[in-house]
Amino acid sequence: MSHAIHDSRYSWLRLLITLAIATVANVGMWAVIVVMPAIEAQFDAGRAEASFPYVLSMIGFALGNMWLGQLVDRLGVTKALIGAAALSAISYLLATWAPNMALLSAAHLLLGLGTSIGFGPLIADISHWFMKRRGIAVALVASGNYLSGAIWPTLLSGILAREGWQQVYLTLAIITLVVVIPLSLLLRRQVPVEAHQTAAANAQINARSVGISPRTLQYILGLAGIGCCVAMSMPQVHIVSYCVGLGYGPAVGAEMLSLMLLGGVVSRVVSGMVADKLGGLYTLLIGSVLQCIALFLFLPYDGMVSLYVISLMFGLAQGGIVPSYALVVREYMPPQEAGARVGFVMMMTIMGMALGGWMSGWIYDFTGNYQLAFINGILWNGLNIVILLTLLNRSRPRRQEVPA
Repeated sequence: MSHAIHDSRYSWLRLLITLAIATVANVGMWAVIVVMPAIEAQFDAGRAEASFPYVLSMIGFALGNMWLGQLVDRLGVTKALIGAAALSAISYLLATWAPNMALLSAAHLLLGLGTSIGFGPLIADISHWFMKRRGIAVALVASGNYLSGAIWPTLLSGILAREGWQQVYLTLAIITLVVVIPLSLLLRRQVPVEAHQTAAANAQINARSVGISPRTLQYILGLAGIGCCVAMSMPQVHIVSYCVGLGYGPAVGAEMLSLMLLGGVVSRVVSGMVADKLGGLYTLLIGSVLQCIALFLFLPYDGMVSLYVISLMFGLAQGGIVPSYALVVREYMPPQEAGARVGFVMMMTIMGMALGGWMSGWIYDFTGNYQLAFINGILWNGLNIVILLTLLNRSRPRRQEVPA
């Protein structure tokens, strides 16, 4: 029975539904970026103050990956999705009523919590329904985050120009409720006990080979996640500012960021296919090494054409890294704890992005250029590679299925 449910026709249908939910649920993460200039103008705020809603939404997004992941383990994905959709809709509404930046930022903290259901918790849920094709399934659901960033800002720009940011948020509140809740009801089916037993047996063999408890391995992966994402954040967060400093202007930097995201989507899909052949740990190491090489290339080359090429290379290198962490968790840890374990590691990667974005800015303020910031990213990337090599040295994960 377990073999019948894994990679079945229903599994692929569930994947399509989950991807549709992720594309809508993740929009809260991008909406605040789109409306930030309008918020800045309305509240007569400085650039730093206007960025507070984004910062708090990312903190909520990070914490929500862990908390809602635990909720999915306990209540199932459908109830968690309905609750998160309601929270997101209420948060959009509260934001439109906010009389000052403090309350607006608080509303965005809640919005980040609600939005987070579209990332780690959905990745953990879909991972239960695949065995042979788990890598590509996880990668596609993780791509929902990037697809959301590619689709919604363009669709919302007309409403923003004609009717203002509040109307954008009211529209998103309605879309979230109308799309996410009905689709979530299609995910009520539970994973059969036999399927969990098969996955648990595989995870137990892998865990025994590495000789580290699930809790310790979770923390080690969390540290690795901080390392790779501090490195990842340097170009992603600062490429526009970097281009302005070089005299190329913000439009060029925005195009390079788009290339990174486009490369990231491709990378996620390709890395998912690679993971189905090699396993999550090897795929994670390959992505981390390629990211480190791409970071090195930023040091000697700062011509405009060179930066376009390197930005695309960077996106192609790093897109598959974060979903690979979810695969490692599933390969080495009990399936009943997938939501909480995946959520924790996803939270640490997001914290790494936030820490790295701040560190690079601080280094720039201190030194007057981004060279040391790139080197800082390379060093953190090196920490990540050392951790992964150590884990691989201790373990040769077995990919064969064990009969239930």
